[in-house]
Amino acid sequence: MKIIIIGGVAGGMSAATRLRRLDEQAEITVYEKGPYVSFANCGLPFHLSGEIADRDDLIVQTAAKLRQRFNLNVQPNHEVIAIHPVEKTVDVRHAGEILTDHYDRLILAPGSRPIVPDLPGLATADSVFTLHTIPDLDRIMATVNEAPTKRALLVGGGFIGLEVAESLRQRGLAVTIVERAAHLLPPLDEEMAAMVQNELIRNGVHILTKQSVKSFTDDGHVAVLTDGTRIATDLTILAVGVRPASELAKAAGLKLGWHEGIVVDNHYQTSDPNIYAVGDAILVKQQLTGHPTLIPLASPANRQGRQVADNVMGIDHPNRGSLGTAIVRAFGLTAAMTGLSEQQVRQEKLAYQVVHVRGQNHASYFPNGTPMTLKLIFNPKTGQLYGAQGVGAQGIDKRIDVLATAIKCGFTIDDLPELELTYAPPFGSAKDPVNMLGYAAENLALGLSKSIQWHELPAALAAGKRLLDVRNPDELRDDGHFPDSLNIPLDQLRDRLNELDPQQPYVVSCFSGQRSYIAERILRQNGFNVVNLDGAFALYREVRPQALIKG
Repeated sequence: MKIIIIGGVAGGMSAATRLRRLDEQAEITVYEKGPYVSFANCGLPFHLSGEIADRDDLIVQTAAKLRQRFNLNVQPNHEVIAIHPVEKTVDVRHAGEILTDHYDRLILAPGSRPIVPDLPGLATADSVFTLHTIPDLDRIMATVNEAPTKRALLVGGGFIGLEVAESLRQRGLAVTIVERAAHLLPPLDEEMAAMVQNELIRNGVHILTKQSVKSFTDDGHVAVLTDGTRIATDLTILAVGVRPASELAKAAGLKLGWHEGIVVDNHYQTSDPNIYAVGDAILVKQQLTGHPTLIPLASPANRQGRQVADNVMGIDHPNRGSLGTAIVRAFGLTAAMTGLSEQQVRQEKLAYQVVHVRGQNHASYFPNGTPMTLKLIFNPKTGQLYGAQGVGAQGIDKRIDVLATAIKCGFTIDDLPELELTYAPPFGSAKDPVNMLGYAAENLALGLSKSIQWHELPAALAAGKRLLDVRNPDELRDDGHFPDSLNIPLDQLRDRLNELDPQQPYVVSCFSGQRSYIAERILRQNGFNVVNLDGAFALYREVRPQALIKG
């Protein structure tokens, strides 16, 4: 069998090497239009800071090594410019010449390409770049290493934008991020993204949200924003997202779908039975909604490459769908997510409830613990897990990985307390934050607790509810407090119930939500109308600090 693969890196090279392991006799050719067939594009931002010191460490495998170990015909700097499905041939351009090659099966792994807005002044801008390939990195490094380069502008505050911002700050550059959405990291919900945004601000990154660049002047050294603000910059990196590199597929008459993603079945077969496709360019099924979506991430692409090779070779290996699990570091914090966000759940009109839990990365009595906040989105009737997000200094990867596994396996809120997770004081807690998410969600589903979210608090207070803060007075003095709130420390609550009005509805809060839940149970069983502020003071402080009274 003659198999041609268009594109290397994650999907293409995973397919090629798996094909060889399955069939030693197959003729396998990989055409890659760039100079590198296997490189770590996720590692590119970390070379900017020098954290990955040697640029060559980003090159995972060379064409020569792949030929030697796997007997693959790997051809870098060979661009496929046309596919002819009827003839089962491709036209390939190399060194100014066009050659034609035949296939029995064709696998498309063209990946994605950065979105470059059509902005006035961009064509003549010599200091505006995207970061998608090693040649992109080389061009940026050449500019960064120039002595006058002191100011950098990041257009886009997503995962790549944040990684680049951190790297450039570590090099000593003044960094500004412009993000069109209302907050950075739009895939995260607002209150979770706020913690990351605050961390960037603490580390000297200037952030402008609800703004976008409308033009460039002075050869790209001045960016003009939609409100007329002018930002002087020595280096600009566009990180506004990617789109499927599906032009070849479209020209060949293959079926495209949402955002011009290549339509494939659950065995990665396109509308042509002899052509398959994997990676950033394809539409995959969002596992929770069943809707087609684009998930341009390395982990799914690697998995898809292996699976498509199996299917080409007659091994039934369907794609079960994807969750879109992702993670990013921003200076001293890590943010991660899996499944659907609260915003997506609302858009899908699903019945849902939310709970936030604040915990420690390991036992609280063990030294050097760090706080984390986890968010769970679930169906209160069925217990189905829709999504989870987490932000903290340490241990976020571990918790979101567990929750991603739970969602993938169809677990419910009742399963989370049953998870037996490793525990010793340096590594975790006897009741891990993941277990605590399950307990808290169960309490809501059973009606043992009723909560309101941070964004619902102003309306609740305007409607006549009174906020009862059960923290100790020194906490209010040191951390700040809610305006017009009543303070009765939890340990005094039973003895001071006579100070509360049974006809007055209350919102109860503490620092993290744990003490306020205990207070809620005390008050409920004494006939009071009360709801718990989910996430409590600690969460509200991250999103609406201006609404609080300091000291």
